[in-house]
Amino acid sequence: MEIKATTQGILIYTTIGTYLLALLFTLLRKIRIGQKIYFIGFLVAIVSLGYRWYHVGHVPMQNLFEVFLCLGMIYPITVFSRKVLHIGGQAADMFIGIIVLFPAGFVFNAEPQKLPPALQSWLFAPHVAVYMLSYIFMAKAAFQAVLQLTGKNSITESNLLAPEEASYKLVCVGFPLLTLGLILGSVWGKRAWSDYWGWDPKELWSLASWLLYIGYLHFRYMFGKKYSKINSLLVILGIIVIIITLLWVNLSRLFPGMHSYGTS
Repeated sequence: MEIKATTQGILIYTTIGTYLLALLFTLLRKIRIGQKIYFIGFLVAIVSLGYRWYHVGHVPMQNLFEVFLCLGMIYPITVFSRKVLHIGGQAADMFIGIIVLFPAGFVFNAEPQKLPPALQSWLFAPHVAVYMLSYIFMAKAAFQAVLQLTGKNSITESNLLAPEEASYKLVCVGFPLLTLGLILGSVWGKRAWSDYWGWDPKELWSLASWLLYIGYLHFRYMFGKKYSKINSLLVILGIIVIIITLLWVNLSRLFPGMHSYGTS
């Protein structure tokens, strides 16, 4: 565990603290105050990302420190989910924001690195960005699935979807992004290494998560809400595979490959 006594570290810890305060007010039913503090936390997260971008001189998505730094900018997804998809879970989003910023603040090294030649491609930013967006949507879907399984319906407004339906809607948004991430990665692989598919462990686990969500969508289409608990279990299994893809594959010596960049 590493405390970062730097400007970057202060910005990360401020964002975490603000999200934590927003979560506290939200749990105390001070919803409007929580929303305002949440937004302030997002503004600090923007400054934090911008500072990193300026500091390293490239889009900050090179390693796990930068990936988790970007994942902390969850506020727009909260707003989109509520306004467009009619899905709540603001408190869960604050909690997700705290969780994803914790590794950036306390685990991964923030030392700037030069961008290797393979990452100096216009595909670098969109490939990583769409994956990060999909992961956040799938994390939100998993939270809704947990609510469905535990029978804890947090809906307080009539226009918000029930957990199982909300989980499905979030997967429907996240899955095309997951698909786009695979396609962009394949195109990038062809341009950089002359092959669309390299059988790298990260590629295989990314494919595994994609296939799992295909299975979920097919199962739900075939059986609808008859087996709603199985639907939710599949969504939770999906986020577990994503966590393996994002963390274990990158960090474990069991899966050496081109994407093992956790400490690079």
